[in-house]
Amino acid sequence: MLQIADISFASPFILAPLAGYSDLPFRLLCREYGAGLTVSEMISCHGLFYGQKKTQTMLVSNADDKPVSFQLFGADPEIMGEAAALLSDHNPTFIDINMGCPVKKVTKRGAGSALMKDIHLAEKIVTAVCANSKVPVTVKTRAGVDKENITALEFTRMCQNSGAAAITIHGRTWAQGFSGKADWQIIRQVKEIATVPVIGNGDIDSYATGLERMEESGCDGIMIGRAALGNPWVFQKNGRPDNFKDIIPAVKRHLALMEIYLDTDRQLAYIRNHTGRYFINFPGSSRIRQSIHSMESFPKLQSLINSL
Repeated sequence: MLQIADISFASPFILAPLAGYSDLPFRLLCREYGAGLTVSEMISCHGLFYGQKKTQTMLVSNADDKPVSFQLFGADPEIMGEAAALLSDHNPTFIDINMGCPVKKVTKRGAGSALMKDIHLAEKIVTAVCANSKVPVTVKTRAGVDKENITALEFTRMCQNSGAAAITIHGRTWAQGFSGKADWQIIRQVKEIATVPVIGNGDIDSYATGLERMEESGCDGIMIGRAALGNPWVFQKNGRPDNFKDIIPAVKRHLALMEIYLDTDRQLAYIRNHTGRYFINFPGSSRIRQSIHSMESFPKLQSLINSL
């Protein structure tokens, strides 16, 4: 059973922080379908520190959202520490530090994957966040900068020595981005030297594959990202239903959660995007997706789904 600090989980499968997707409705849905832990979208330390409205909306949570990890990113140890203190007041179960995002708008500011180039700065950040957080702190990083600079082992030692309660390793390098294949041998090597729980991440597209990777690498948990979009069944043994009609209840539930927690008028394009992802590899999927993206209001979208 996966345990981080004094928290045990019903399942070792975790929803990854997906920028633009891992909001409260999606986290709640994935929890209902079996995820043991969910992680928020990346939260900017500066946005939090300066009270930016958009950042504040990313902190929405409730009792059903627990256990939940709020993920923080930034490259300034002092601001990251201040932000961790502010984030703690919102009562997440964990605070996760992003040291693995390869997206340019994050790395050009020295955050995300860029921190793998400067382990001394990364150490200051982990130390500052741990010192200011009221909850256990975890770190998410990658195999390394590129294939010539694999830093995962060095980073793992640094993180656990600086107070991190667990570490997640994505088996790709910063240079790979989201291309190529994740190297699970590196994750196995990390597990062999780690004194804290290790979560493996990369190319997990089913529950069965997750179990296989846990067996191969010895890691304590599995983080699933893009494969969960339109597919909360990825957290269940039986996986996504083969019958088209069996998909509909999950779509309706997701829409119901979005109706409660989102501004359905202002966020209609986002809602259509999420909804369309359920309809892939079924007869008539393309036509349904086209219909979804043509809906001009949330009630019309609901009516369309109810008619399927």
